[in-house]
Amino acid sequence: MRYRFFLLSILVFIATVPTFSQNDKDEHINPEDLEVDMDNPTFEPKVRVGKALLGKDSVQYVELNNVYVFPAPIFKNAEERAAYNRLVYNVKKVLPIAKEVNRIIIETYEYLQTLPNKKAKDEHMKRVEVSIKKEYTPRMKKLTYAQGKLLIKLVYRECNSSAYGAIKAFLGPIRAGFYQAFAALFGASLTKKYDPNGVDRLTERIVLQVESGEL
Repeated sequence: MRYRFFLLSILVFIATVPTFSQNDKDEHINPEDLEVDMDNPTFEPKVRVGKALLGKDSVQYVELNNVYVFPAPIFKNAEERAAYNRLVYNVKKVLPIAKEVNRIIIETYEYLQTLPNKKAKDEHMKRVEVSIKKEYTPRMKKLTYAQGKLLIKLVYRECNSSAYGAIKAFLGPIRAGFYQAFAALFGASLTKKYDPNGVDRLTERIVLQVESGEL
């Protein structure tokens, strides 16, 4: 389990630290390089066709994405409308990255379970750390401060762990405190959790609609 924490700490901390160079080039198209289309879904709705046994008969069924119905948002002024649109834009920009992070963590953790001993796992994790920093540092430079802070929360949503908790579990409370203090210099917090029923309720609503292909 500590390896999952380690991966999470690397990826989320990279997203926290702002940088300024824009000269890095990727060899393939990553989510942060795609233009955000505010008029079309970010994720295509998925249709799953399967069969179920009903008695002695085989019955075919079609499984669709969840459909979420919310009241239309009400804005008191133009500023509130603009803030909502910015949040939609930022969710559409960074949610695919958060899901990518979660996928990397799961796939790496599963691979580690196939290695024979702790030495082999530690050696593999050193290679993974180098690879992650090499790939994700230039990629995270392309995000704004607001998008980086949102990414921290959405990674927590996908992985169900805060960055601070991940770093503390692997590196200890002293270094976790250092990273937290460093992040605070840039207006971020590694202790931020994701509260879909409270302060992040509007974000969760947008995330659900983006995931289902409604936005």
